[in-house]
Amino acid sequence: MKNIIKSLAIAAVATFGFATTSHAQATATASASANIVTPISIVKNVDMNFGNVAVSATLAGTAVLAPAGTRTTGGAGGVTLPATTGTVSAASFTVSGQAGYTYAISLPTSCIIVDGASHTMTVDNFTSMPSTTGLLSAGGTETLNVGATLNVAAGQASGLYTNATGVPVTVNYN
Repeated sequence: MKNIIKSLAIAAVATFGFATTSHAQATATASASANIVTPISIVKNVDMNFGNVAVSATLAGTAVLAPAGTRTTGGAGGVTLPATTGTVSAASFTVSGQAGYTYAISLPTSCIIVDGASHTMTVDNFTSMPSTTGLLSAGGTETLNVGATLNVAAGQASGLYTNATGVPVTVNYN
């Protein structure tokens, strides 16, 4: 009986041993990698300035500042642009990042500018050049210019109007 049990045990070990070796394993390896790109950044070079704007006592109007830095008037006709223009400039930024990458541009909806006596005007209809998507040069930079529309009320109080919070322009890689 002992011999029969030994024989069965040896047969079982041999069977399982062969079964284990008959199911061979296979292994493959893959490498891991990552490409870190230059972070995108934006730096203001020039502030937006509508320059000197004259207003009618009875009509509202607008001064439109193009991204190229030129001005026109619109609205109800209550705004004129004097020959003495003052400082006129579209906002200008340098966008930097990974050369050849494209980026999306997000402009604000509006902002309020205020004089020292709490009189206000709204700036809206922001536009940019490039308009919605930019392309970083081989050197990894591009100039982004931003214009907008200044809404002037009839009889708007004279004075220098500014905003303390600035005009946020956001860029993100596509």
